[in-house]
Amino acid sequence: MDGNPLTRLRTRGQSVWLDDIHRRMLTDGSLARMIETDGLAGLTSNPAIFAHAIMSHAEYRPAVAELLPKVARSTELYEAIVLDDIKRAADIFRPVYDRAEGGDGFASLEVSPHLAHDTAGTVAEARRLWGRLERENVMIKVPGTPAGLAAIRSLIGEGVNVNVTLLFSPERYRQVTDAYLAGLEQRAQRGGELRHIASVASFFVSRIDTLVDRLLDEHAGQGRGEARALRGRTATSLAAKAYDLYREITASERWRALARRGARPQRLLWASTSTKDSRYSDVKYVEDLVAGETVNTMPLETLSAFRDHGKGGAGLAAFREEATRVVRELATLGIDLASVAQQLEEEGVRKFAEPFDQLQRWLEERRK
Repeated sequence: MDGNPLTRLRTRGQSVWLDDIHRRMLTDGSLARMIETDGLAGLTSNPAIFAHAIMSHAEYRPAVAELLPKVARSTELYEAIVLDDIKRAADIFRPVYDRAEGGDGFASLEVSPHLAHDTAGTVAEARRLWGRLERENVMIKVPGTPAGLAAIRSLIGEGVNVNVTLLFSPERYRQVTDAYLAGLEQRAQRGGELRHIASVASFFVSRIDTLVDRLLDEHAGQGRGEARALRGRTATSLAAKAYDLYREITASERWRALARRGARPQRLLWASTSTKDSRYSDVKYVEDLVAGETVNTMPLETLSAFRDHGKGGAGLAAFREEATRVVRELATLGIDLASVAQQLEEEGVRKFAEPFDQLQRWLEERRK
């Protein structure tokens, strides 16, 4: 393990999670081997991942065939399958959770993407999924939309572990941390226990560069040659700003009061870490984002690439000084990062809803 670049991330305070799930890895020992050899410390899923797995992997066919006569709707079939997978994953990660005393070892399951703008619906579904999973080491994924913020506060107040997803700006991240702290404060005021509540805030990175780089290329094509120098630097700059906010928040008296009650910090989780532009390193969003007290959740391809040829490098610290300058230069070019974040949030909800709906149609055809 000493020669494995993935395990060396742990020595720098960063946890490695896998952004993938399918039933074969749960039954053939491959997930357990990654825990043993790579120091894998958690797993995230989303509707797109499950749609691909269920429609593409033969090991789901027996479960689909068995459940079809027992359900009235395709959504019931979907839920039965994904709950089973997440329970199995959580059980495999339980020794990690125990060794980390609740700091790692989680498996995450997302609420329906159609609830992204429905606070009450999100709370109800997250509460129901949490109850059906019956595992301490699971997280319910809730999008960090305006409607999601109120849901996060309520769920944390109830003691539900939350993975906040689809974050694209430091400003929205600050709102998420406020919702998390408010939820902890509500629970503390009611005499509730804080020690076993866990949360991460998932900041999506490569999607930011994909969109902003396209805008930069347009400016470069119009004679603004300075735009080319900014390619591939927006996401890490915004991540560095979010990380500075994390350090500011965890140094505040508001946080320290909760920490004295046993509360855990809401770690930043770097998501969307596969490289979309072939001109960049295939491990760019791992090497650039190494930072203490964070999580990097990687698709299997990215995890394998970093295991093969990853290097630690300076990590996120190298981008902290230039972050403000990059943001300022983008503004000079007329690139509005608030509009970028809003567009990416809308696209993110759609990119989860479309495969989710495709899977429901696929299941419904078989149910009929």
